[in-house]
Amino acid sequence: MTTYVWDYLQEYREEREDLLDAVETVFSSGQLILGRSVRGFEEEFAAYHGAAHCVGVDNGTNAVKLGLQALGVGPGDEVITVSNTAAPTVIAIDAVGARPVFVDVRPADFLMDTSRVEAAITERTKCLLPVHLYGQCVDMAPLRELADRHGLVILEDCAQAHGARHHGSLAGTLGDAAAYSFYPTKVLGAYGDGGAVLTSDPEVAERVRRLRYYGMAERYYVVETPGHNSRLDEVQAEILRRKLGRLDDYLAGRRRVADRYAAELADTGLQLPRLAEGNDHVYYVYVVRHPERDAVLEALRAHDIQLNISYPWPVHTMSGFAHLGVPEGSLPHTEALAKEIFSLPMYPSLPESLQDKVIGALRTVLAAV
Repeated sequence: MTTYVWDYLQEYREEREDLLDAVETVFSSGQLILGRSVRGFEEEFAAYHGAAHCVGVDNGTNAVKLGLQALGVGPGDEVITVSNTAAPTVIAIDAVGARPVFVDVRPADFLMDTSRVEAAITERTKCLLPVHLYGQCVDMAPLRELADRHGLVILEDCAQAHGARHHGSLAGTLGDAAAYSFYPTKVLGAYGDGGAVLTSDPEVAERVRRLRYYGMAERYYVVETPGHNSRLDEVQAEILRRKLGRLDDYLAGRRRVADRYAAELADTGLQLPRLAEGNDHVYYVYVVRHPERDAVLEALRAHDIQLNISYPWPVHTMSGFAHLGVPEGSLPHTEALAKEIFSLPMYPSLPESLQDKVIGALRTVLAAV
């Protein structure tokens, strides 16, 4: 049997009764769009974070897009972010008519190098968009200082950081607003697409609510500003409500797997994940680094282990973003990472037998490269 980086079937077997009850709850409620389950999840997710508002949307990409729009980012503006991220981060910036401006990452932990941000600020800069990558937070204090000094807004990309903490504060509570994805692989994942914008600013929250519903303040007919059809599905919201109550258990499970990898692979020559100062890591993915990455992955396939690379192509090197004119070589750490990083299997229900298989195969392969 081939081992992959993620699988939900064991979790589904363990939680099946509750998940099916969530579906029944919605189907028997008499309200299938923006009903009790969406409202309940929004209230509970906001409360988990100690934030005032959560607005559920249809996916994480639109959470970034609507978050940017609600913060006043639009055509002609610049948004500073990273190229070592999932493409949807940058797609959302492009979708609002803004221009992404990239800074490099730190080679130790692969997070935004905040010391490079000020040099990237211009008179057109409107927003700083840190990506809390792989499960831990960007250093936010320098970004907050820069934002306050230059009159900028901060939108946190928390798609990979549900439950992560930075100096005790939860990811998503450190900027002006935060965007979340609940794609099935996420730390808090739905059984389909889903997303949310978190904020304690009532005006930002109200703008997102309008934007997700065609731009209408009320249920129907009066469009105040053109918006979208970007509503969180009622069934997914009810599933997320159930799973939110288990989020801390999911985090503990991920950390147990990460601790085992760290103990068993410390002497293999892999660069293992490094915890940045002040962070509590949630290990959305367990990203390691090796100079012979491609040879390692090829050898692992002979052991029926198929691993992912997060991410093999920096966004600025993709043909779809050639119009940005960012030349290869301009982000040396990001570009070097793309040739050397890969992800080990990581999910809370990962069986010990599969952990044993991955660890054993890696030790064998790494001893030979």
